[in-house]
Amino acid sequence: MTWSCNFHAHAIRHIYTPPIVDRSGTDMACSLILTELDYCNSVLYGTPVSSMQNLQRVQNNAARIVLQAPTRSHAIPLMRQLHWLPVQHRIDYEVSVLTYKSLNTSVSRYLSQRVNRRVNARTLHSTATPLLIQPFARTDFAKRSFRCAAPSVWNSLPASVIGSDSLSVFKSKLKAFLFRKSFN
Repeated sequence: MTWSCNFHAHAIRHIYTPPIVDRSGTDMACSLILTELDYCNSVLYGTPVSSMQNLQRVQNNAARIVLQAPTRSHAIPLMRQLHWLPVQHRIDYEVSVLTYKSLNTSVSRYLSQRVNRRVNARTLHSTATPLLIQPFARTDFAKRSFRCAAPSVWNSLPASVIGSDSLSVFKSKLKAFLFRKSFN
C-alpha cells in the first residue's frame, strides 16, 4: 500500500505544473491517496510503529503536494493547515465511528455483537460514562481485532465525546478532540 501511494504521489508531483493541472486537480489526486490510506484503517489498529511511520510519510508527502510546499518542509504545520489528522488518529477515528455505529444504531449487527457495555454492580460517579468491557487477548495480533481495539479506543475518549446524541455530532466532537490531541 505504501509503495502504490508513493508511486501516485510521485506521479502527481511530476505532472504538476500550473498550466496542466490546477489546484482542484491536485486536491482530487491527493484525496485519492488519502482514500487509499483510509481504506484499511480499521485493520491497521495496533500495527508496528515502523509501518505507521511509513504510512505517515505518505500522508506527509500528500500534504506537501496539496500545498505545493518544498520537499524538505516540515509536515506538521501543513497537516494542521489542511486540518488532516495523522495516520494513527485517523485509525482511532475510524474505529471510534464504527464503535459508535455498532452501539447506537442497528446498522452493523455483527459488530455490535463484538462489543459489550460495562455494567457496574454499584452506582458510582463513573457509571455515567458508557464504557466497554476490554476482553483479554493473549497475542498482539488478537489485540488488533475489532473486539479488542474498539473498547480500547472507546474507553480512551472523554465523556463529552462518547455522550453525543447523533452520529454527526459525535464525528464533529471526535475530530475536534483528536485534532487537539494531535497538534497541541
